[in-house]
Amino acid sequence: MKNTAFTNFHLEAGAKMVPFAGYNMPVEYTGINDEHITVREKVGVFDVSHMGEFHVTGPAATDYLQYITSNDVSALFDGKIQYSCFPNGQGGIVDDLLVYRFSPEKYLLVVNAANIDKDWNWCVKNAGKFGLKTGKDLINASDEIAQLAVQGPMALKAMQKLTKKPVTGMEYYTFKEIEFADIENVLFSTTGYTGAGGCEIYVKNEDGPKLWNAVFEAGKDFGIRPIGLGARDTLRLEMGFCLYGNDINDKTSPIEAGLGWITKFTDSKNFIDKALLLKQKNEGTDRRLKGFVMIERGIPRQHYEVVDANGNIIGEVTSGTMSPMLKQGIGIAYLAKGFWKPDTEIFIRIRNKDLKAKVVNMPFYNK
Repeated sequence: MKNTAFTNFHLEAGAKMVPFAGYNMPVEYTGINDEHITVREKVGVFDVSHMGEFHVTGPAATDYLQYITSNDVSALFDGKIQYSCFPNGQGGIVDDLLVYRFSPEKYLLVVNAANIDKDWNWCVKNAGKFGLKTGKDLINASDEIAQLAVQGPMALKAMQKLTKKPVTGMEYYTFKEIEFADIENVLFSTTGYTGAGGCEIYVKNEDGPKLWNAVFEAGKDFGIRPIGLGARDTLRLEMGFCLYGNDINDKTSPIEAGLGWITKFTDSKNFIDKALLLKQKNEGTDRRLKGFVMIERGIPRQHYEVVDANGNIIGEVTSGTMSPMLKQGIGIAYLAKGFWKPDTEIFIRIRNKDLKAKVVNMPFYNK
């Protein structure tokens, strides 16, 4: 079991620790609802050092990424970030990821913790046809980097205290390399998995403790608190963000998953599964990932059956929870054709009871 550069801080704060993706990670400190509301209203800090980071460099870097990712990398400019996925050659998804562009010949890929090895093998497998060499043009830096996600409406204002470079006005999904908290070459990006605003900060492992102490000192006047993985999940679900392993996987296509917006069919982009996914876009799919809210009281959970008024199975819940902000059960499910329109009545089978729900557009919470 791996520890992060911040593990001792979690233990000192009394976090409940759990194994996650091979790491010893904090799931909660004071309680999921309490932590969730802190991020929505103030500022919270997540240890996300378990995420994976791959460097892609060289003259063929852009062409390579155009081939292995679904989104249009040519639309990026220096300092811009893109959400994308790796199609797996069989209509499914290897992983979803972020692509950071430093220059046309220098990128950073940030991948999910549980998929680091799988993603790395996929990237290496496809590197040869573009002449990229492992260890030179393609580098797995996952074990070298510590990362904090500082999220919430007060996050950027608090973090501005730690750098002379302006960060409060940064556009969503952009990044800078700056001096931050007296640490050189910090990667500071306006990204996150909460929908509450804020940033993600990347440093070398050895600079992790210094970063943690500075961030919490800077956020003291803003009600800053450490937040666990439990609240990270409820926050992302309120926004309708996909979670790999729940809502998307090797057998779900980006078109089915409602990720057509990161699947770009431009003439200049020839990517894995392009023909298959274009066919799905044009002809439609038999199921789609949709959001729903509970009308009757109940908490939906992954793998619960979704049925129609006659009890016929029409889908399956992939993620579900009781929304801390809405005080209502919410969830995401793959639904059969005919049940996709907002306000369509569906039923979630919870403990052998079919409880009424309705289809809604996401995000569920939008302050």
